[in-house]
Amino acid sequence: MTTIERLASVTSSRPGRLLAGAQLAASLGDGAFLTCSVLYFTRVVGLTPGQVGLGLTLGWAVGTVAGVPLGHAADRRGARSAAVLLSVATGLAITAFLFAGSAWTFTLAACCYATGQCGVGAVRQALLAAVAEPQQRTRIRAYLQSAGNAGLAVGAGLGGLALLADTRGAYVAAFSLDAAAFVVSAVLLRLLPAVAPVPRVKGEPALAVLRDRPYAFVTLLNAILLLRMPLLSVAIPLWIVSRTAAPEWTVSALFVLNTIVVVLGQVRVATRVTGLRSATRLVRHSGVLLAASCVTFALSAAGSSATVAVAVLVAGALLQVLGEMLQSAGTWEIGFDLAPAARQGQYQGFFGTGTSVARMAGPALLSTVVVQWGTPGWLLVGAVFVAAGWAMGPAVRWAGQRR
Repeated sequence: MTTIERLASVTSSRPGRLLAGAQLAASLGDGAFLTCSVLYFTRVVGLTPGQVGLGLTLGWAVGTVAGVPLGHAADRRGARSAAVLLSVATGLAITAFLFAGSAWTFTLAACCYATGQCGVGAVRQALLAAVAEPQQRTRIRAYLQSAGNAGLAVGAGLGGLALLADTRGAYVAAFSLDAAAFVVSAVLLRLLPAVAPVPRVKGEPALAVLRDRPYAFVTLLNAILLLRMPLLSVAIPLWIVSRTAAPEWTVSALFVLNTIVVVLGQVRVATRVTGLRSATRLVRHSGVLLAASCVTFALSAAGSSATVAVAVLVAGALLQVLGEMLQSAGTWEIGFDLAPAARQGQYQGFFGTGTSVARMAGPALLSTVVVQWGTPGWLLVGAVFVAAGWAMGPAVRWAGQRR
């Protein structure tokens, strides 16, 4: 049974298939785009790596700030309409990259792209909250995550073909695929049931989430745990090539391993979530597993045997992906359950800033702490994961009392 078919058995078949199809389409396009975009901007457009890095950093910073007001607008205008509009806008922003010929036009396109991505990510979560029963949200979100990872894997393969060709036409085709994928995603989302807008209560602050300190603290802890993302995509590759005897292909092998395990295991892990108590327990356990992976990665630098180094790295990657799945399932439940039903858009937009913050701050922070400091750096990062995972329980209880 496929991911989409299983999702259809969890919720009503039509919304299930549409949500999973929209997620799969967008992720497939993103996989192709992310695989080859940096080389297009440097080799074809002629930007320097520094200009690309700065433009993307500014873009994600703008997108992070825009997530909450866009989520608030979705609450007031209807989540389905907002999701459709933002999906189309993201597709247009991807097309705009093809017309960027300088650093400033690239940065402008990057701001539009990141705003669309952050906005549609928040609104899709609000849409899920609106069309699914509360006790099913986390499980459905796990199916969507599995579908998304599968789409990223297929898209990355298509992007790899563009890299192999290494021509402007091949890169344009990859970008066009991503833009078209978001249009397809918009069409599928448009077929979902309409979500009625929530009227604003007189005297209520427009962006109430910004005054919700317990929820902000929960979001901060989630952002710390989400440092596992740049840990896998930035720190570990640098660690492998600079500190271990493992061959360079190990980097790709660990990415493939992570993708396969998430596709096959995320749904099973999500079935262990039955409420806030079980969710916080999973997050606490995830901190321990992520810390154990850090210790294992540190051990991979010992000795000069490539075979041993690869084996230790695979063990660390398995611990890491198990921690990732526990953390994802637990925090999805927490993010949904602690958000007021009438403000899911803005609350999901705020909760989603944890991902953007981790992506912006994580690469520089982790490459310094882990790659330059070595084993002490790994131990420090592991201790931070344990502390954040443990602190999630008291933070959730505080937020529950305030709610």
